[in-house]
Amino acid sequence: MRFDDFRRLCLALPEVEERETWGEATFRVGDKIFAMGSPDGGQVSIKASLDDQAGLVEMDPKTFSVSAYTGRFGWVTVRLRGLGKELADRLARNAWERTAPRRLVRPTRRLDEPKAASPGKRAARARTQVRPGPQAHPGPRPGRG
Repeated sequence: MRFDDFRRLCLALPEVEERETWGEATFRVGDKIFAMGSPDGGQVSIKASLDDQAGLVEMDPKTFSVSAYTGRFGWVTVRLRGLGKELADRLARNAWERTAPRRLVRPTRRLDEPKAASPGKRAARARTQVRPGPQAHPGPRPGRG
């Protein structure tokens, strides 16, 4: 994969803009960075969870490494040479979803992805159920008179 291919994947996501910062191209949604890299370089940094970061580095340490400075937040440095289009698309989309506002993320869920269970209905049902209050004690407690 080349940087231009990665750029196209990022810019295809909703409301993404590219802005040069620190001499590198940054990809943002809602003014928050989710990926960055140098058009002249062979690597990019992508926002991820710490669990995803650990899994990627373990899966292919030649392609993935913990990013300098931002690695403690889950960012991963990706060598583009070892990255296929499908995985690049998934990584860019996941980074975007971690960064984008909820109003953007929900409508872009793919049709083949399972629908997440909604805790809202369950919580609403629990709020409307009548629960018995404390039981009134029928008489004096033993030992009190």
